[in-house]
Amino acid sequence: MGAPDKLDIAAMQHQVSPEEWKIRVDLAACYRLVAAFGWSDLVFTHITARLPGTDHHFLINPYGMMFDEITASSLVKIDLDGNKVQDTPFPVNPAGFTIHSAIHAAREDAICVLHTHSLNGVAVSAQEAGVQPLSQQSIFVLNSLAYHDYEGLALNDDEKPRLVADFGDKNYLMLRNHGLLTVGKTIADAFLNMYIFEAACTVQVRAMAGGAALRTINPAIIDNAMEQAKVVTKSLGGLLAWPALLRKLEREDASYRS
Repeated sequence: MGAPDKLDIAAMQHQVSPEEWKIRVDLAACYRLVAAFGWSDLVFTHITARLPGTDHHFLINPYGMMFDEITASSLVKIDLDGNKVQDTPFPVNPAGFTIHSAIHAAREDAICVLHTHSLNGVAVSAQEAGVQPLSQQSIFVLNSLAYHDYEGLALNDDEKPRLVADFGDKNYLMLRNHGLLTVGKTIADAFLNMYIFEAACTVQVRAMAGGAALRTINPAIIDNAMEQAKVVTKSLGGLLAWPALLRKLEREDASYRS
């Protein structure tokens, strides 16, 4: 059963705790921003967030809705197996939660898991050498980057331990021939990480398309990238830019908050 043709979304704000509502609003904003920046893939891929005070309840997109129409109330609460734990008319795609559930279960710090199939991200994931040290954005990615080989659609639970082992404690994961994935201690962190990841891939695709010899960055600079990032973001990570991103959404369409 697909999503209803006409969206009739019951307001959830007064049915959940203030803490859960805050996560719902931020996650809905993240979905809208992914759409606004052109990283979405119709109704496919997912962004998930662990709910506060629990290790086994998460929010995920209602399967069949475009990212630019997702709201805080339409997000679906699921368990670690991808089963719905709330009354909602919207379906979920349990198979799509395979990658996310593996990471959430293995990483306490992975409050948010963001996965995309963007054209530039997939293009670089198909390159044997992966991300190259060609841009300022790339140094932050390369400082915390892992790779996982393509095993077909992520439908099998037996892939989970291999994915978790490949990812380790990194913040950026390139799924070979598939796409990009980031994690964060906050939704804002996961989004900022994806913004940087996408930018690094976009620059790489354009630089390689230019045909000229490419100049790479000194590996010593990459080693110090995370300390530099803390200085630039005042140790706030994604939370530095997040309020401005929310203001952008407010100017364009504040319905994500409903």
